Amino acid sequence: MDPVRNPYAPGAGQRPPELAGRDRELDAFEVVLERVAKGRPERSLVLTGLRGVGKTVLLNALRSAAVTRLWGTGKVEARPGQSFRGPLSSALHLAVREIAPRHRDPERVDQFLATLKAFALKSGTGRWHPGIDVLAAKGRADTGDLEIDLVELLSDAAALAQDVGTGIALFLDEMQDLPPGDIDALCAACHELSQQAAPLVVVGAGLPHLPATLSASKSYSERLFRYARIDRLERAAADLALVVPADEEGAEFTPEALELLYAATDGYPYFVQAYGKAVWDTAPRSPVTAEDVRIAVPVAQDELAVGFFGSRYERATPAEREYMRAMAELDDADRPVSTSAVAQHLERKPASLSPARDALIKKGLVYSAERGTIAFTVPHFGQYLRRQPAPA
Repeated sequence: MDPVRNPYAPGAGQRPPELAGRDRELDAFEVVLERVAKGRPERSLVLTGLRGVGKTVLLNALRSAAVTRLWGTGKVEARPGQSFRGPLSSALHLAVREIAPRHRDPERVDQFLATLKAFALKSGTGRWHPGIDVLAAKGRADTGDLEIDLVELLSDAAALAQDVGTGIALFLDEMQDLPPGDIDALCAACHELSQQAAPLVVVGAGLPHLPATLSASKSYSERLFRYARIDRLERAAADLALVVPADEEGAEFTPEALELLYAATDGYPYFVQAYGKAVWDTAPRSPVTAEDVRIAVPVAQDELAVGFFGSRYERATPAEREYMRAMAELDDADRPVSTSAVAQHLERKPASLSPARDALIKKGLVYSAERGTIAFTVPHFGQYLRRQPAPA
């Protein structure tokens, strides 16, 4: 079929043509927006799940919902070892710029921008250039203690939004990569805002161990956030993600083709798009048949091996790769395995493998599913490793 008309979009964070299977999360967020707008208390939201399940796509869709409601919005992507004071300042600046034209008191807006500038300049990086003409404020959000400063800054931002009858939503991707001190500060700020019923919410997204990370930071985080586990799509939703875009291009899938595609993708949204694109490019005509899928599966696997899996595997050291191969060999279903089983498989003492395991966790390649177990953050990663030749 014509590759120019291929509707599938297997890009990182790229919205698919049909956002299937996420209506529950979108509807729940609409309720959050409505409640906050009416001054009702509401918890911030945290999305968790493996890589490739569409957390970033959903995060962007939720942001679009807030924009539709005329909320101010900003987005931050956390990075390991990097304080988010600077990136948060930029995101909040953008959010306030979206609501400032509706504010009747320009001086009040300038007062907040002065506070924001003072907060940002405490980052100590010298990299933030917001283009704010007002002088930095003194005595507000400028102590250098992130927890104190963040509570004051977000409280002032929420008050500014309340003046114009709207709210502010901050979207934080890769939340598990925040330094521990930043997580402490963010939890404290969200706690204060929830007590004030302030019109500001934080929507975070991260890997499955993020709830445990937040709980270790502040004991009340279990009640502070509403957690939503984002998982693979059920069969009907995965079929919808394939069928609707194809139908718009005048193409169809046979039931057998859809069945094989679900077996190949396991319903993971990124794989649905990747395999859908490969099938479209290799199928000679509509309808797409089971035989077309069988031909396309190796093509999709080769592309994923280079971009989705291979790029991650290359980031690991030889010792870390050995650890991951042991994980893959222990369970062909890629379920969590015990760290003691990995040590036994490698005929090593568990303590000697701790550096490799900890490094893999920091690189976001594995996570501690629960105490004493370890699992891949990337679906099908074990399958990929089992297909690779063993190192000499």
